[in-house]
Amino acid sequence: MEAIAVLKRRNGVARVRDIGKLMKVKASSVTSALNVLSKHGLVNHERYGYVDLTENGEKLAKRIQGWHDVLVKFLTEILSIDHETAGKDACRMEHAISLPTFQKLTRFMDFATTCPGRARPDWLKGFDYYFKTGKRLKCKIRKTKEKLKAAE
Repeated sequence: MEAIAVLKRRNGVARVRDIGKLMKVKASSVTSALNVLSKHGLVNHERYGYVDLTENGEKLAKRIQGWHDVLVKFLTEILSIDHETAGKDACRMEHAISLPTFQKLTRFMDFATTCPGRARPDWLKGFDYYFKTGKRLKCKIRKTKEKLKAAE
């Protein structure tokens, strides 16, 4: 469904061969998938014709694309994965992640990417350092708590 939406945006139409090429699968696999999607009322497809999303198919494709975008953003901006790898991994993840997990991930992204006054929060820089070296930086919050306890 996502491939159909992408092709329609890019080319104005989606064809079985183009879907297969984009997804790197055989046309017979695309046709089988389209038959299932058609039975579920998500696509309109006539043999040897164009493929189109139904209204419900459009809604679902937009939701899937939204999930994909959030997952790519998480992988690139939080975990610093290269964009190509993040795109491929997001395609796999978007089909397996549960709604509650996705909702929590979305909230986490909102929290992590809206740190006032900084491009990348210190705690994420600490993660970057840990990932590269296997060592933790000194925790500023822990130090502050220890100082407060000692002062009591």
